[in-house]
Amino acid sequence: MTKTVLCYGDSLTWGYDADTIGRHAYENRWPSVLQATLGSEARVIAEGLNGRTTAFDDHLADCDRNGARILPTILQTHAPLDLVILLLGTNDMKPVVAGSAFAACQGIGRLVRLIRNHAWPFEFDGPEILIVAPPAICETGNVPFAASFPGGIEESAKLPTLYRDLADELGCGFFDGNSVARTTPLDGIHLDAENTRALGRGLEPIVRMMLGL
Repeated sequence: MTKTVLCYGDSLTWGYDADTIGRHAYENRWPSVLQATLGSEARVIAEGLNGRTTAFDDHLADCDRNGARILPTILQTHAPLDLVILLLGTNDMKPVVAGSAFAACQGIGRLVRLIRNHAWPFEFDGPEILIVAPPAICETGNVPFAASFPGGIEESAKLPTLYRDLADELGCGFFDGNSVARTTPLDGIHLDAENTRALGRGLEPIVRMMLGL
């Protein structure tokens, strides 16, 4: 039976392109690349929203970007699910949102609990959960982005260790996005086409393992 994978994330999952100030081509976005590597054995659903946080409100946003608030609706929409991939935390580095890696880790923990405690329809079994640490924020000459994430370089570098420990504690899978991808200095936050493709390819082995493929 075909497995179903939900990719829940922010602009890295949506496919924001800092070069064009637009969106990467569909085939270059990491969920699309993951789908291509898995083929017909799985269906990969991309649920990416620019600016999405783990579990915090952004009062400057033009829509609800609190990842915890909308997650139950998205889980119900796409059920049944075999695997949920959580790739969030970068936007939590904004001081107006949370401003720390520890807060992002708490937010990821909240999302894991929401998935585990969700009232799945028709007595579906709950999915496996894979926590992915986003590639760290890097230096940039882009003044608006740099000003929005003061301290973000240092804080985002703490996420892999915190997320790995959380995954061990909660019995989730873990993957460090820094092992295969780097953010672009164009804005310090996003991935160019090469790196978002690399993230999709890099996730294939652990996704296959967690799905039993």
